[in-house]
Amino acid sequence: MRVLLVEDEVPLAEMVRRGLAAEGHSVEVVHDGISGLAAASTGQHDVVVLDIMLPGLSGYRILQRLRAAEVWTPVLMLTAKDGEYDEADAFDLGADDYLVKPFSFVVLLARLRALLRRAGEARPTVLTVGDLKLDPARHRVHRGDVEITLTPREFGVLEHLMRHAGEVVTKTDILRAVWDAHYEGEVNVVEVYVGYLRRKIDAPFGTRSIETLRGVGYRMAEPG
Repeated sequence: MRVLLVEDEVPLAEMVRRGLAAEGHSVEVVHDGISGLAAASTGQHDVVVLDIMLPGLSGYRILQRLRAAEVWTPVLMLTAKDGEYDEADAFDLGADDYLVKPFSFVVLLARLRALLRRAGEARPTVLTVGDLKLDPARHRVHRGDVEITLTPREFGVLEHLMRHAGEVVTKTDILRAVWDAHYEGEVNVVEVYVGYLRRKIDAPFGTRSIETLRGVGYRMAEPG
């Protein structure tokens, strides 16, 4: 894969570059936020590995500007910021994965491969199913004129269902798309989050847009 690494710790950046190159990947390295935004904006990379605390422009601002410009290259945040609100902010701004320093290089490689597998589909500016609209860039959901507040995980599940509207999506499909590559918990966690979504996007509006196909999975359908 073609990797853009935006990291101001030069020794760390060189270690990651060498490791990725040894695996046969092409790596471009930049050490500041302004250069990182310029490089990432070309859309010529398969994945971006992005630090948060950068000189010139933070990783958060880079991510925000990329998504606002509809640059959908998968972004993995690689950072020393390990707070749950830091991680939530990153996902809210459009990050695809989040890895805290210090990290295992083996895990980094696995997560990059997972991102690449999920990156094949183009992302429209706004997803629409009936009167339900989801804006990936701004992390906003509306049912008609009413805005609905979702957690990052709820948002991810809904986005995956809406991207595959009309199709049957299994719990395993959702886990692979929304949870990280190393999730080892119960597959029924998906059922829990679908329940959360129904209480927010359907129940208050008298609609039933997420169908359950017992023993198979879920399908997003236009309310009728």
